[in-house]
Amino acid sequence: FFQMIRRPPRSTQSRSSAASDVYKRQISNTASYLRLWALSLAHAQLAKVFFEKTIGSGIASGSFLSIFVGYMIFVNVTFFVLMCMDLMECFLHALRLHWVEFQNKFYKADGYKFNPFSFVTAMTAETTSA
Repeated sequence: FFQMIRRPPRSTQSRSSAASDVYKRQISNTASYLRLWALSLAHAQLAKVFFEKTIGSGIASGSFLSIFVGYMIFVNVTFFVLMCMDLMECFLHALRLHWVEFQNKFYKADGYKFNPFSFVTAMTAETTSA
């Protein structure tokens, strides 16, 4: 943190806005990690609820059949719901690394405007040059 305050960000040329950019970056990184933490917390709570509603109720009843059925439901539901959450968590973490970390360190928006290819402009340029 202190090392970041000493040097101005690459996107700014003036020293006056360097501190505010550092604080904005810190808040952005913190919010990004909080989103990942919230997904992890939701994952843990869902696993606990799934266990209590399926296997836990079977254990409380003492019936082998309800424990077995509860286990099968627990395994299937937990696998599909929590696997989807894990995939979303991995995707968000990769997105966070690419977007937040990469853009803060290396991106400098000092290039030229992107003009996408268009058949209309290519055809009009061809007819005017011929």
